[in-house]
Amino acid sequence: MATDVKQTVTGMWAALSRRDWDAVKAFLAEDCIYVDMPVGPAAAARGPGDIVKRLKVGLEPLAGYENHPGLLVAEGTDVLYEHSETWNWATGETALLRFVTVHKVVDGKITLWKDYWDMAGLTAHAPPTWLEDLAKADMSWVFDATGLI
Repeated sequence: MATDVKQTVTGMWAALSRRDWDAVKAFLAEDCIYVDMPVGPAAAARGPGDIVKRLKVGLEPLAGYENHPGLLVAEGTDVLYEHSETWNWATGETALLRFVTVHKVVDGKITLWKDYWDMAGLTAHAPPTWLEDLAKADMSWVFDATGLI
């Protein structure tokens, strides 16, 4: 079972690294909850469509994006993934972000996805307009997962 949940998680991250949005959706359960933990559960996304909308807010504008694999530990349906991402903007800025991600995988689908990372590390390397651009993004995906995670 541990191999299956690990394969689900590594498959989803490989699809995300390619920014293959349809492939990412295929790994997510219909009621999957995604939470960027620095922002908190009040600004979560739920379901494959809204989770991809949420991911696109940060990743789609990038000139380059790559996930770097790291430690992957599974116990039953729970998967802990320590990894990093390189973000490259068209204006020349680059950030290496370190993550610990917690997933729950049930029946081959990710049902919970929590990202833990240092937002200050990102804002320190992002273009000066990054936060302003983020404020203008489509926020129709926002789901309040307070009490659900």
